[in-house]
Amino acid sequence: MSPYLTKLAPVAIVLVGSVGLGGCATKGYVNDQIATVNQRIDGLDSRLQQTDGTAKQALAEAQAASGTAQQNAQRIDQLNSRVDGVEQQLQNSQRKKARN
Repeated sequence: MSPYLTKLAPVAIVLVGSVGLGGCATKGYVNDQIATVNQRIDGLDSRLQQTDGTAKQALAEAQAASGTAQQNAQRIDQLNSRVDGVEQQLQNSQRKKARN
């Protein structure tokens, strides 16, 4: 074996070992990183829950308002029918007076 290879072999082994082992993360580091992400997720989840509650409340109020609007529309239709009947009676009485 050449003297150059014998000097280069330990350096190559150390280099390969440091590259291979240097990329590994410890459990503690990973847990710290996950804990940070989990805190952000929990914050977003609570905001989502709050927004969902607000949306459900708004939907319930909108449905109630829709029901009230439908009832009011029915009442207006009934009143229109009554007004039409009164107008027709008034016109008939005016025609009768005009004939006399």
